[in-house]
Amino acid sequence: MLRRWPNGNMWIDTERIKTHVDVHVRLLDVPLMLIRKYEGQAKDGLLFPVPSNQKINEYLKEVATLCGIDKAVTSHMARHTFATTVTLANGVPIETVSKMLGHTNIRTTQIYARIIDQKINTDMEMLAQKLNNKMNQVGTTI
Repeated sequence: MLRRWPNGNMWIDTERIKTHVDVHVRLLDVPLMLIRKYEGQAKDGLLFPVPSNQKINEYLKEVATLCGIDKAVTSHMARHTFATTVTLANGVPIETVSKMLGHTNIRTTQIYARIIDQKINTDMEMLAQKLNNKMNQVGTTI
């Protein structure tokens, strides 16, 4: 179900089929444009006119081929990519990612959404800058 917050932001409210956990995800501009594009074309209260997970995977394979990606691309891989590259690598806290994925235990998210090397490097760079700033404040040099 789509819901508009008082500030104008749109959200998807749904229940994960696998875990029966309520999930609330704020829509960013691109997903919102896609939902509006296909509005009214889906059946049974769904947001998109996609008949099955198998069909989604077929479409993903087509897109991968068109983009020159020589890998098996699936909806499950898309979920992993969202968790790692889109959210965690861009600073979204793991607790938030866990909620958006509908996980009941954050440990699942830690396994599922592997921290990528880029994220580790960025976090360590941020830590190094903070430590260097602290050392400069007290006038310590190494």
